[in-house]
Amino acid sequence: MPTLDWIGKNKVVNHHLDVPYRVLERQYSYDAKGQHTEDNGSGNMIIHGDNLSALKALLPQYEGRVKCIYIDPPYNTGNEGWVYSDSVSDPRIVKWLGEVVGREGEDLSRHDKWLCMMYPRLKLLQRLLSDDGVIFISIDDNELYGLKMVCDEIFGANCFVSNISWQRTYSMRNDSKGIPAEIEHILVYSKKVDWLPKRLPRTSEIDSKYKNPDNDPNGAWQNTTAFAPGGSSHQGMVYAIQHPFTGKMLYPSNGACWRYQQDTMLEYMNGWTQYELRDLDDAKQRADVCGVAEAEVRTGVKGIVLADPLEVASANAKKVLERGQWPRFYFTNGGKGGIRRKTYLSNVGGMPATNYWPFSETGHTDEAKKELLNIFGGKVTFDTPKPPRLIERILQIATEPDSIILDSFAGSGTTAHAVLNMNKADGGNRKFILIEMMDYADSITAERVKRVIQGYGAGKSAKEGTGGDFSYYELGEPLMEGDRLNEDVGAEKIREYVYFTETKQRLAPASGAEPYLLGVHIETAYYFYYERTRITTLNREFLHTVKTNSESYVIYADLCTLSGGELERFHITFKKIPRDISKL
Repeated sequence: MPTLDWIGKNKVVNHHLDVPYRVLERQYSYDAKGQHTEDNGSGNMIIHGDNLSALKALLPQYEGRVKCIYIDPPYNTGNEGWVYSDSVSDPRIVKWLGEVVGREGEDLSRHDKWLCMMYPRLKLLQRLLSDDGVIFISIDDNELYGLKMVCDEIFGANCFVSNISWQRTYSMRNDSKGIPAEIEHILVYSKKVDWLPKRLPRTSEIDSKYKNPDNDPNGAWQNTTAFAPGGSSHQGMVYAIQHPFTGKMLYPSNGACWRYQQDTMLEYMNGWTQYELRDLDDAKQRADVCGVAEAEVRTGVKGIVLADPLEVASANAKKVLERGQWPRFYFTNGGKGGIRRKTYLSNVGGMPATNYWPFSETGHTDEAKKELLNIFGGKVTFDTPKPPRLIERILQIATEPDSIILDSFAGSGTTAHAVLNMNKADGGNRKFILIEMMDYADSITAERVKRVIQGYGAGKSAKEGTGGDFSYYELGEPLMEGDRLNEDVGAEKIREYVYFTETKQRLAPASGAEPYLLGVHIETAYYFYYERTRITTLNREFLHTVKTNSESYVIYADLCTLSGGELERFHITFKKIPRDISKL
């Protein structure tokens, strides 16, 4: 598979592994009682801090659990002045990435810097996705093709789902130069191959295309093709059907076959007049349809032909035509046209999502800005908000009512707005995780979510509150400082981290009976014998406190005085604190 190379790539390909693991510190919670310091246990999170560190901080609790990711990173148009000062080990890269990225003429390497910024973040996002998860990435033409190649490398080219065109604007700009940009792109990748989106709710406009001109008791229908692909591989379904009004022999179009098996088609045709199977000696015609040589076409396939003379069959068919309630396969243009199939509205289900999303269905940029002004009473501006309807479309096709949704470039908080709207509409319990590095994470991102929960606007523009809750977090201290354990982060955070690095599982609440037990996973019991104020030792005395029966044990402590023979006899693996604590 072709891969993309750029300046600095070799420094960032594995940079996500070098990022220190930092704990998340809850600052406040928000719910129906307003803002308060008590932990409300909300699964909704808004995190202020660099998203590379924040994504890593989410791993112990959320790796492999996020059903849907939406991100709207800087488009790198040259107008944003974005900066990401990642602590890459090479000091030249630190300085290089730490500079504000400018226009093409001012900063000839800005595309390289953008890719350096995105690559480690995408690596962590891929880890957070569940096996049935999917990521949506908004982007414009500036970085589309580089991003596509990077995503092919990280997610796998076979996990590419679509490049969706979102109609971002509803009116053409008169001052545009060249070819005006009417759309933006949304790249879609799944965690595993063969991901399928959910269908969209049907609309009255779409349903209005279904009619019932023959008073069919099955309800409204739309005419669709009578054929299916695969003529060469389904040669037994390639044959003639005689037209009851004209007597002409009808065959599927080239490369196609009839929609159903021959016995089923015969039953449908008998709804018009009496038919029978007859050998027509038509190998050449069937071979042409199948796209094979006459000698290779399947033999013994009979045609469905009229059992009565044409004038009798035509009279019978005319009575059915005038009566109504025609068979599933019918003849168009008052019986003079070709054959078509009825597709009933009751059988079609939802609508498939295509790769073109018009603003009429998913909103546009002007709508997004007006919505934001309404939320903040006209007192805040945000350059590039997305409309909630766009994210709601993503949630409709990619989430379940209890899914976790992540947005690591949260901006004004549209993703949370859309999640809350969807939960209110269908009674779901979707959870959002937002990450925003800028200082407006509290004043705009979180503030928007508060107002959406409580309701906002006035007069005709007033919106009822969605209800809901969240907790607001800051990035805390690194758990490890070099080879030393940072004890200031607290024992519970350390226990959570250690258990995850061992098992990739979340830590259950500690048991009062065995305070040092982390949990049991695949017949192995994990203990973290740690005290901040004293040195701990794995010895016979500690073994007497172990109450959990398991096939094997992994026990962390500062020291171990058990002999190698004793460790082997009791199936214990000793791990020294902090030396043997793995790094994510």
